[in-house]
Amino acid sequence: MTDTMQPAPKTFVPPKNDLHEFDADVVEGFDDVHAVFKELRGRCPVAHTSDFEGFWLLTKYDDVIRALADYENFSTAYQNVVPRVATSGRRPPLHLDPPDHTPYRRAISPLFHPDRMAFWEPVVRAIVSRLLAPLVERGNCDICVDFSYRLPIFVLAEFFHIPAEQAEKIRDIGADFNRALQVRDNAMLEKTSLFLYDVARDIIALRKEQPLDPGVDPTSAMLAARDDDGNPLPEPMILGTIRQLLVVGIIAPTTFTGSMVVHLARHPEHFAMLKADPALIPDALEELLRLYTPYRGFARTAKQDIEIGGRLIRKDEPIAMAFTSANRDADAFEDPDTFRLDRSGDRKHMAFGRGPHQCAGAPLARLMLRITLEELISRTNGWEMTGPTPMTTWPEYGPLSVPVTFL
Repeated sequence: MTDTMQPAPKTFVPPKNDLHEFDADVVEGFDDVHAVFKELRGRCPVAHTSDFEGFWLLTKYDDVIRALADYENFSTAYQNVVPRVATSGRRPPLHLDPPDHTPYRRAISPLFHPDRMAFWEPVVRAIVSRLLAPLVERGNCDICVDFSYRLPIFVLAEFFHIPAEQAEKIRDIGADFNRALQVRDNAMLEKTSLFLYDVARDIIALRKEQPLDPGVDPTSAMLAARDDDGNPLPEPMILGTIRQLLVVGIIAPTTFTGSMVVHLARHPEHFAMLKADPALIPDALEELLRLYTPYRGFARTAKQDIEIGGRLIRKDEPIAMAFTSANRDADAFEDPDTFRLDRSGDRKHMAFGRGPHQCAGAPLARLMLRITLEELISRTNGWEMTGPTPMTTWPEYGPLSVPVTFL
């Protein structure tokens, strides 16, 4: 199995920096990372660790916002997550800085407009119901292993209009890719990544033979897109984009669904409030996204020596932007560790990032998560956790397993 894309910049080596101000490569419990980030925000808001080959960490809301917006000084082209996991070629738009990323972003953004989400709502609800109903009837499940590992892959198969045979391949390999990423099985990660490239090639070939409306199909949209000079987008880069879209929505919904379930098990009063007034669920989802933001390791690379938060970051040093920390910054959110639905005076959370690389698929992710919350609440009287909740490692945050018994 080979990959025809241009290779990622594997020869890029960040400068050596042995400064070690916090431990990143540790086994964590559900609440541990929030305690670590809170301590760092007070003691050393721009911190460095030698773990994961060494990187800087931005923990404050304003510092993260600055790095997200300033693509002229903070590049995503060299390393886009901590730890580095890319094993193959560039995957637009995430792996490109503006203006190079813009044609790819422009091609896929219309697929996530509100009218498209209105179309997808009954489709997603049917998938959620089909997956969830037998688990509720059984009375117990692992909400991650039995439900949220599966849901995004089923939705993405529909989103790409993939034939049943290909959809099954993605469902199986998507779960393998997820597990390999979490346990840092680099051999399996590369194997599954290259397999996903093969799936993307098959999808592109199918769309060339059987094109669909670019307004409703992402592959057709990429093939129809043109750059600012009117040229078709390079096919290897289209391949990378399709490969990126296939998995970008898998990890975060999986772990974040687990976080929602943990929170409502710990706070049955919040479950009761939402059960009594389901109209509160959209606002509750936003507050849960703020509290349990599933990304803490999206990265940039300094394009020149630059000062941020009073620290000098050298050219070519990688920088992790901890959304998970920024969304609990007391300078941006009053009473930041508390679940509240009255945050009109606070800053907006950045669970889906900001700036040129804000998650284009956020509307679809929100739709999946809202419907999941609605269906869990409407179908049950709550739940109790019945086992441990092992946690993901960098670059994500959230549980990999949440065993529950439904009430």
